[in-house]
Amino acid sequence: MAIPRGHQITIDFDVPAKMRDGTVLRANVYRPATEGKWPVLLARLPYGKDLAIGNSVLDAAQVVRRGYVVIVQDTRGRSTSDGDWEPMRREALDGYDTVEWASRLHYSNGQVGMFGISYFGFTQWVTILEQPPDLKAAIPVMAWGDALNGVLFRNGALELGTIAQWHLMMGIDVLMRRYRDESDPRKLGVALYQLIKDFDAIGPQGYYSLPLKEFAPLVRNDVAPSFFELFEYPMDRVHSDPLTILGKYERAKVPTFNIGGWYDVYLQDTITNFNHMREHGATAEARQSKLLIGPWAHANFANPIGELNFGFAATPSMIDLRVDFLSLQMRWFDQWLKGINTGILDEPPVKIFVMGANIWRDEQAWPLARAVEMRYYLHSNGHANMLHGDGTLSTAAAEVEEPDHYSYDPANPVPTRGGATLLTAEFRPGPYDQRAIESRDDVLVYSTAPLEQAVEVTGPIKVHLWAVSSAPDTDFVARLVDVHPDGYAQNLTDGIIRSRYRSFARGEQPSLIEPGRAYEYEIDLWSTSNLFKQGHRIRLDVTSSNFPRWDRNPNTGHDFGVDSELLVAKQTILHDAEHPSYVILPIVHDA
Repeated sequence: MAIPRGHQITIDFDVPAKMRDGTVLRANVYRPATEGKWPVLLARLPYGKDLAIGNSVLDAAQVVRRGYVVIVQDTRGRSTSDGDWEPMRREALDGYDTVEWASRLHYSNGQVGMFGISYFGFTQWVTILEQPPDLKAAIPVMAWGDALNGVLFRNGALELGTIAQWHLMMGIDVLMRRYRDESDPRKLGVALYQLIKDFDAIGPQGYYSLPLKEFAPLVRNDVAPSFFELFEYPMDRVHSDPLTILGKYERAKVPTFNIGGWYDVYLQDTITNFNHMREHGATAEARQSKLLIGPWAHANFANPIGELNFGFAATPSMIDLRVDFLSLQMRWFDQWLKGINTGILDEPPVKIFVMGANIWRDEQAWPLARAVEMRYYLHSNGHANMLHGDGTLSTAAAEVEEPDHYSYDPANPVPTRGGATLLTAEFRPGPYDQRAIESRDDVLVYSTAPLEQAVEVTGPIKVHLWAVSSAPDTDFVARLVDVHPDGYAQNLTDGIIRSRYRSFARGEQPSLIEPGRAYEYEIDLWSTSNLFKQGHRIRLDVTSSNFPRWDRNPNTGHDFGVDSELLVAKQTILHDAEHPSYVILPIVHDA
């Protein structure tokens, strides 16, 4: 039941919960001031329970008014909680213990749900896998599933932009705790000043620090030992296992409402989490999980996203002009924690926002069963470089064609401009005009003719690229772009492959390439949903860097992170009958 209007809410601060090893974690508890027992919604986050971020996805006061207790807890080693901070590695058992503690509180009716975004989407997942008996449902928003697919690495490339700034940001609390018993407060002031100075400088210059395994901004501040572990365990599934949900869904017993964004840094894992829950969840309830994807960036739901306004119906204020974001989540929790038939399970399991058309659409599955995969082949007369080169894209198969060439200089990398990113403030996520990027000589541009009729692309995007490099190791990047009639080049989705990890997805060990030899690379561009309107063009950009989103490949073939030396790689992209390069687009004809 809901709380009658006019009744008060009680907030208990710093409520202790003892974990199985004796460590005390503390939470803020928001609850009805009236007597009674209520279902509990729990969030566990490392960013500070007393800060606004704890209520960024669900407004605790409004949720309590609807007849719930809300608990927001500092994770181990963060803010007011005791213990040592080990990012992402101690959350599973702490999550289990906290759920069971919450279910036994005198104002709890024993039914617990979990909510939250990003890191506290991850704390939901690892708790779900531990199977606490009183956890009944969860809503992980923009949460990852595979640490090697956008958290630490992406197809062998380091997610430098995200993890470097994240570790610096998290270092503020590390320093506060390190110096909290120091008699001289000036020591804390000096340490914080240096860290904040490095945080402010990382975008303009700090990301360029070499060698990576001695990354200066983090070495100077000594706040992130886990960052440097990556250089001992690159692309290591054993080391990253505590951070990984992939392959463990058969242990998940509770239903999840998975929410993501087309420009979110964890987009593909949000989709994967949903699909695997539908297929492999341990219970019938888990297999009723749902998926919603908007045109959003990470933790950024409000228009504009990047440079584009997707319309009022795209905002959390009134999704599809039907329901606000909070009420949508409460329908899920009312269904599973209160036993109210809200009708949410009668609705299609997938709801997506189709960009371009700027409409929401319900679907029965992902990928769409009616989507038809079509190959769009790369073509040129050998001069696809830059925006006004001769590169074209069409469904006609390649024949006898000259290859394209460019030089990849990691000292002058292609800069990140928009996309599914989580970087410092200088690098905003979302859709941004790519023409400045496409005006570089080290970017190949392949475009269709203006479309005679609209084409909807909805589903996973893969690029097959035949390439030759002068280096023993290098990178290739591909980006799908919607070119508007006025030339505006809207980035949709992109991906990268590090050549030594070209066969990693097939279970093979990393190996260097032979300079001068042609290799076929599969580049996963994740997924999108976009209507290319009549008169627009479909474009594919090909290059070898997207910095600082991903680290620069130094082209040396040396061990990961040791290089201060950067070498230029001569790249050749083949697109002939024997080496067809193409992008696979899932075309929807009957939207």
